[in-house]
Amino acid sequence: MRLSSTLAWLVDAAAETAGADRLLAELGAHLLADGLPLAGGALTLAVPHPLIARRTWLWRADTAEVIEAVGFAPGIGSPPGDAGRQWLEGIAAGRVHEDKVGQQPDAPALGWIGPRPFSSAEGNALSHAARFAAAPLAALAARATLAATLEAYLGKRSAARVLAAPLRRHLGETIQAALLFADLRGFTALSETHPPADVIAALGAWFDRIAGAIHAFGGEVLKFIGDGILAIFPVADGSPRRACDAALRAVTAARAGMAHLNEERHRQGLPPLPFGVALHLGEMLWGNIGAADRLDFTAIGPAVNLVSRLEGLCRPLGKTVLLSGALAAETETPLIALGTHELRGIPSPCAVFTLPEG
Repeated sequence: MRLSSTLAWLVDAAAETAGADRLLAELGAHLLADGLPLAGGALTLAVPHPLIARRTWLWRADTAEVIEAVGFAPGIGSPPGDAGRQWLEGIAAGRVHEDKVGQQPDAPALGWIGPRPFSSAEGNALSHAARFAAAPLAALAARATLAATLEAYLGKRSAARVLAAPLRRHLGETIQAALLFADLRGFTALSETHPPADVIAALGAWFDRIAGAIHAFGGEVLKFIGDGILAIFPVADGSPRRACDAALRAVTAARAGMAHLNEERHRQGLPPLPFGVALHLGEMLWGNIGAADRLDFTAIGPAVNLVSRLEGLCRPLGKTVLLSGALAAETETPLIALGTHELRGIPSPCAVFTLPEG
């Protein structure tokens, strides 16, 4: 049986395509080369993501460019809608030809449009291509699912490193980063005096503010530890100042977000959520740690110990934000010196600074 160039490519090479955007573009190019009169195409995939329900890639034949639209999960943002069909209908005069690739309700969808309605033979050719696309799309979806799941649980940078390295203990690298450790104050009392649903809602609101600020300024959350959070701002290009300033901007944004949240909680008759944050600059081992057959991808080292111990001084010193001398030396942000303090388990005293309140 002699296959068209499109079907041969789908069988032999499409599964190795780097991503859905490239698969759609290359499939469209092959269909054009086989004589199909295409103006554009759309590929929609379901996505295992906390916020996004599905992603749609949109390809224009005249420019070969691909853009992306996302549909949010129920209850988040606007309803997903049918971005692919709506977009295709807006770029050409033909009728949209769409095929589901599989039998599942959330199966991938391939859509095409031309400058005129497709003939019966052309529609059959597109449907035939969709059937042959099932295997490469399944491979692509499996890779995307793995990457999205790891990113949701580990963060984007950590997920990329896990995917790129063998699953072996003791594999990692030493990096320099601005470290952030934060937790809520009085969380134990809150959890003992409020229903579990209220406690979970409070935790979600807190993590939205602090993690959202971290991500907005280029940081990465490494761990949620009870009501606490450990995050890093890796030093790039040998410039600690940029990482330290990013961490400070994230803290400023988180404080503003928590101030608004506590105002809202006050209006609802709920207690405020006080918190403490510590920042430090240092080196850490970032990689695989754990048992031979059960690994965690995390950070360890003296710098991690120091930033967690430093956060423990927030309550006795009556401060929301504390900075180590190492981080303070790398920023021009106005700071207030609080002297040198002993930290439990840390051999050398630590110079401690804070931000002006307000």
